[in-house]
Amino acid sequence: MAEKVLMKGNEAIAEAALRAGCLHYFGYPITPQTELTAYMAKRLPKMEGGVFLQAESEISAINMVYGVASTGKRVMTSSSSPGVSLKQEGISYIAGSDLPAVIVNVQRGGPGLGGIQPSQSDYFQATKGGGHGDYHLIVLTPSSVQEMADLTSLAFDLADKYRCPAMLLADGTMGQMMEPVALPEPHKSIIEKPWAVTGTQMKREHNIINSLYLQPEILEKTNFDRFERYRQIEENEVRYESYLMDDAEYCIVAFGIAARVAKNAITMMRKYGLKVGLIRPITVWPFPKKAIKDAADKVKGFVSVELSMGQMIEDVRLAEECKRPVVLCNRAGGMIPGVDQIIAVTKDLVCSVEGGAR
Repeated sequence: MAEKVLMKGNEAIAEAALRAGCLHYFGYPITPQTELTAYMAKRLPKMEGGVFLQAESEISAINMVYGVASTGKRVMTSSSSPGVSLKQEGISYIAGSDLPAVIVNVQRGGPGLGGIQPSQSDYFQATKGGGHGDYHLIVLTPSSVQEMADLTSLAFDLADKYRCPAMLLADGTMGQMMEPVALPEPHKSIIEKPWAVTGTQMKREHNIINSLYLQPEILEKTNFDRFERYRQIEENEVRYESYLMDDAEYCIVAFGIAARVAKNAITMMRKYGLKVGLIRPITVWPFPKKAIKDAADKVKGFVSVELSMGQMIEDVRLAEECKRPVVLCNRAGGMIPGVDQIIAVTKDLVCSVEGGAR
């Protein structure tokens, strides 16, 4: 078993990316993910073939990612909420050119400059496109420093496999938290990339990386083909954790730091005799629709716990198909729901479903 080291979440992402063969990083510092940029600045220039560049802006950084991704190299950028907003056009171009790349968003409260405390209010942006046009990102949501490392490695593999951008969507708490982590073994992509722009050496036709299609019939076909890949991702790459759901009568849905708090609340509610379980999405795109739908056949109601004004709750409601009541337990602006709040909201749901006083 790999030896564990104590690392901050942001640093675990960076080290995992290096071990996954990412030798190219372009970014711009912003709280609460600056440690990731600093780690790359320290390590990459010392590595053979390593390139670190602090761009003049987030817009420049994502377009540098676009350029390196077109060569087939593993490349990453990271930022926090306002910075990721600036990257959206470039992300759309990367998706429209069918290129693999990894984008990290360590979320802070908003809108606007907001604050520097943790949030999950970029959920819509990450899962519903964010930029212009029809496209998706694979979106992975860690709830521990260990998963910060593991899911970073997975993000590179999935991006390469499906030729699309992947995002690690973490809240600021995950970025700043320190925990023991077993780092993944170094590995490089073994997926051949015959589409890459690497120079023909007069041995093949030119590869052209482009997202411009002036003929609408060709653009439509390209979009249909891309969404067939997305269908395969939805079929094969859904990931979630099911916690105490075998006998659960009520289900909490939460990810990131919210899921960790929810587990503590569930432990206490079980002591009271309330049979509550948890479905923790690890991919929020693709969302674990079937797990929620199947749970709706057994449980009496759902609680969506979020660090936002309520965004994931819409996907929960779509997945459970109006079979059961779904209520929101939330804090916003950098605040985190507490155990007592989750218990209170869940008890209110139980009372509304079953009747009686709290």
